[in-house]
Amino acid sequence: MKVLWRRALFAAGFVFLVIGAIGMIVPMLPGTVFLILAAWCFARTSPRFEAWLLNHRYLGPSVRRWQETGAIPPIVKLFALASFVGTLSGTWYFGAPPVVLGVEGAVFAALTVFIVTRPSG
Repeated sequence: MKVLWRRALFAAGFVFLVIGAIGMIVPMLPGTVFLILAAWCFARTSPRFEAWLLNHRYLGPSVRRWQETGAIPPIVKLFALASFVGTLSGTWYFGAPPVVLGVEGAVFAALTVFIVTRPSG
């Protein structure tokens, strides 16, 4: 069972890495969040992949900064909060069911509290 868990966690890390790399290019896709998740998965399954990610020229700096300080730059906070409002507004505008709006609103509220309480850096 432990081997299966490690393999699943490694696979998740790889998926997060790919999404995070795409997110570094595509606007409105939070690449750093996925790279942090990838680093977390790799730290538990493959120190080699974790080291590769942390030392990567383009992908590594934001992950290292998060690991060292836990800080979120103010512009990133603002962008994240604005994207929550935009996404929730779009979901409402396109007629999502109330349960979807409620779940989305609850998730965004929890994420807002997390983001606002992180130090700015």
